[in-house]
Amino acid sequence: MKHKDKMNEFNKLTTLELNKKIAENKEELLKLRMKQATGSLENPARINELRKDVARMKTILSQREIEG
Repeated sequence: MKHKDKMNEFNKLTTLELNKKIAENKEELLKLRMKQATGSLENPARINELRKDVARMKTILSQREIEG
């Protein structure tokens, strides 16, 4: 999925849904890091993808907070 598509998808979510999705992604990141440490991680690119998604969602939350 492209960057703009993800941003549009995240923009459609409510603030509560975004916070929930951020928490889920952070939990998945932790699990992936544990797998990476043990050497059983199959898709290392997923870590960067999740990190960027969390950053995108936090950006949207910040923009909403600034707008009012």
